[in-house]
Amino acid sequence: MADMNIAERYLPQDGHIQIHHRGVRVDIRVGTMPTIYGESMVLRLLEKNSKLLTPRELGLDEERSLLLGKLVEKPHGLFLATGPTGSGKTTTLYSILSGIYAPEKKILTIEDPVEYELAGVAQIPVRPSRGFTFASGLRAILRQDPDVVMVGEIRDSETAEIAIRAALTGHQVFSTLHTNDSAGAVTRLLDMGVEAFLISSSLEGVLAQRLVRGICAECKSESPVAASVQAKLKTLGGDRIDGRFFKGKGCEACRGTGYRGRVGIFELLSIDQELRELILQRRSSAEIKTAAQKNMITIRQDAIRKAAEGITSLEEVARVAAGDSEE
Repeated sequence: MADMNIAERYLPQDGHIQIHHRGVRVDIRVGTMPTIYGESMVLRLLEKNSKLLTPRELGLDEERSLLLGKLVEKPHGLFLATGPTGSGKTTTLYSILSGIYAPEKKILTIEDPVEYELAGVAQIPVRPSRGFTFASGLRAILRQDPDVVMVGEIRDSETAEIAIRAALTGHQVFSTLHTNDSAGAVTRLLDMGVEAFLISSSLEGVLAQRLVRGICAECKSESPVAASVQAKLKTLGGDRIDGRFFKGKGCEACRGTGYRGRVGIFELLSIDQELRELILQRRSSAEIKTAAQKNMITIRQDAIRKAAEGITSLEEVARVAAGDSEE
């Protein structure tokens, strides 16, 4: 079904299935990996009929949604979404693109693969087997006179360099990067060999994110904080957690898990003049994060706030965000 070679059992393979289930189109991305016991397989499900959510609906609070709006409406510059694989970075960028779309704007994306179809946006899938990579595609895109460009992922120094130079020459550029926090995006670009003055001049903002499971609304109830969770949060750089927190008991609606759906936790870094100076001096991500924290809510703070509001549980905070300490 995924159009993979069923006779090949000793090499990793990727495939793609499209099905219709109860009137809903579902895309399934299939990945296999050979192990000593046979093939390990992962299926990633994407519901295509579901509407794109706004940043507010994804989990950003009102204040940071307004700041995000200001950062992404600038006529040029680079904006990055960062986080581990499967943390919703591409979905966030799609949400941003649909928010800034206007018929007079030419928006081009280059992706691997194209996950959602966006109305009015020219979306281009990369074809590495034919030599059509992010870097070569991005070069070609810039000759198409775009106003806004989205690059699915900055994977190498060549793509990073072209994306940043595009941001400096009057284009709005959006992309994703694999880093643990927002400040780490700067050191990641420096590690790729991008000059500090180019990053300082082009980077406008970085949105780091994770996904946590939401508590099931049908069986949500107030719950004391387990000693093991308290100890884990404390060990990983946090203070003692006190206050009202919630948990799902488990019911038919959530199939006994206590969780239903997922929500984003975010850290939005706006690059101001002080941070540009630190980037120029090639300071560490820890120094950049310390300077940024004066007016920034960290991933860990956002996660604990959402737990206090009954959106997620402290167990989820400990699982996903407790490692993002505030030192």
